[in-house]
Amino acid sequence: MKENILIPVKKIIAFLYMLGGLVNLIIQTFYWIFIPPFKKERILYQAKRAGFDSLPLISLIALFIGIIMALQTAYQLQRLGSEMYIASIVALSLVRELGPVITALVVAGRVGAAITAEIGSMQVTEQIDALQTLATNPIKYLVVPRFLALSFMVPILTLYADIVGIFGGYLICFLKLNVSSSMYLNLTFDSLLFKDLFSGLFKAFFFGMIIALVSCYEGFNVEGGAEGVGRATTRAVVTTFILIIACDCFFTALFYFIFP
Repeated sequence: MKENILIPVKKIIAFLYMLGGLVNLIIQTFYWIFIPPFKKERILYQAKRAGFDSLPLISLIALFIGIIMALQTAYQLQRLGSEMYIASIVALSLVRELGPVITALVVAGRVGAAITAEIGSMQVTEQIDALQTLATNPIKYLVVPRFLALSFMVPILTLYADIVGIFGGYLICFLKLNVSSSMYLNLTFDSLLFKDLFSGLFKAFFFGMIIALVSCYEGFNVEGGAEGVGRATTRAVVTTFILIIACDCFFTALFYFIFP
């Protein structure tokens, strides 16, 4: 009976410990961002890894999502003779929700897992202790470049994914439904407002910060050798996914229901 009571208590304590560690990491990260020296080369290198190297995967997924959205909406709207609204539905769905969320999930699975594994391996092999011995702050050296790179690259990747996804919808409308290019583009731009684009990129900016902070936190707290690195990587990806979906729900309610 006592063991059954202790299990949820241990989980609550572990959650509070992780929450406190994340808050501490956030405070230190924002502090070290403004402390020189500023190593632009490290930021650009991480931006390349997170952004440019993710373009092929983002392109493929965004294109298929746009195609699937157009096919699914066409299946229903053809019955009503309203094929012209497909462009608006695809554009709004991608820019508001699917673009930011799918991009963030892909980056979290590809880049976030790599960050946790990399920092976790450094923790296990005591390379982080060696950095401190050399008077190099691990937060400044490891976290800040990844934090800045992901914070700015995820919105850029989201914008790119929106464009590719809208192009995927265009292929279906133009080739299958005989919707002209001019009509598709006019309907797309007429349906989109600045608020839609801003809300999507704003969410993507926070998603990038979540990916960087959670991945780095789990990497710094690896225990148990190679097996521990694997557990931390899995935990980082799962936690990031949950936080991204929860933040998306919060920001959607904020932009379209609380402050419409």
